[in-house]
Amino acid sequence: MSDETRADLAFPDVTRRTNDQPGRPDRPPRPSAAAKPVRWAAEAVAAVPDAVRPHLDHSAPSLWRVDRMIEELRREGSPYPAVEQVLRGLGAYAGEVIVRQTGAEWWGAGGDHWVRTPDGRLWEPLDESRRCFAGHGSLRLLCRDAMRGR
Repeated sequence: MSDETRADLAFPDVTRRTNDQPGRPDRPPRPSAAAKPVRWAAEAVAAVPDAVRPHLDHSAPSLWRVDRMIEELRREGSPYPAVEQVLRGLGAYAGEVIVRQTGAEWWGAGGDHWVRTPDGRLWEPLDESRRCFAGHGSLRLLCRDAMRGR
């Protein structure tokens, strides 16, 4: 099974389109900045163990499991370069949770990606995943704070 097929199976309802979303009149077009983070999130979910994958349902509580996965990577003593792509994907997953829960949108410039919530605040879930790995952050708490401005 190809990686693209695994990503499609992991996130069957995630669109890779970054403009129109036919069949989803309740959602406005997604900015092109969403393309990479959506792909990274799908790849990260496809890479987690099968027993965990059903729990990653884009809900705020699912980020508790993501924080625990990152904590386990740190506890195992994994070197940062070995987990850098995984952390990026888990951070992108957290960003997608914020996007879906708050109506936020992805913004990107110069290779960096942020989530802008409807109240105008910018959030950095990719950086927060790195802080979480260093023992100084939480994707669950980042999402909680982002949702307070709804």
